[in-house]
Amino acid sequence: MTDRPVIHVVDDDPAMRDSLAFLLEAAGLQPRLYESGLALLGSVAEGELEDGCILTDVRMPGMDGLDLVRRLIQRGVPQPIIVMTGHADVPLAVEAMRAGVADFIEKPFDDVTLMAAIERAMNGVGAPPPTRVDQDVRARLDALSSRERQVLDGLVAGQANKAIAFDLGISARTVEVYRANVMTKMQARSLPELIRMALLGRRS
Repeated sequence: MTDRPVIHVVDDDPAMRDSLAFLLEAAGLQPRLYESGLALLGSVAEGELEDGCILTDVRMPGMDGLDLVRRLIQRGVPQPIIVMTGHADVPLAVEAMRAGVADFIEKPFDDVTLMAAIERAMNGVGAPPPTRVDQDVRARLDALSSRERQVLDGLVAGQANKAIAFDLGISARTVEVYRANVMTKMQARSLPELIRMALLGRRS
């Protein structure tokens, strides 16, 4: 057959599946397409899930991506999981990260963002980092001002800038400034990375 890494794509939208398949093929990866979480779980049950990475949408009819993640982890599936989400579904993505997914990416995303997420997942970057990194993250969190922590809490909860602004009684533009400051102080390159750090810093 082929030694190309296999990316298992779960999405109920045929156009999205086809688009991702084209992109993955062009990047030298081997896509496996599934129209639902149940279809993927069928491959798991049959022992036909090749090594690689799982890329799943969050918002799907029937079994959503979060339920799929839970079932995969309960069954001890070793492949790293990336969830794709719209901004409104960020709270679900945060739950998925708590459940053990490697990463999540927000739609619409570009080719570079997707490929970077897959590379991180395949290399195990999404796994819990060592204690020294835990300490570094906590130190960065401690360096945030109280207002920056409030904005970060809103981001982790999946709130839009306007919702955070309303809750804090400040302008959306001010929230954008605080958000940029938080990204800089936390040395985060993306919202998923920032949320991962925030969750890591809250671990006991």
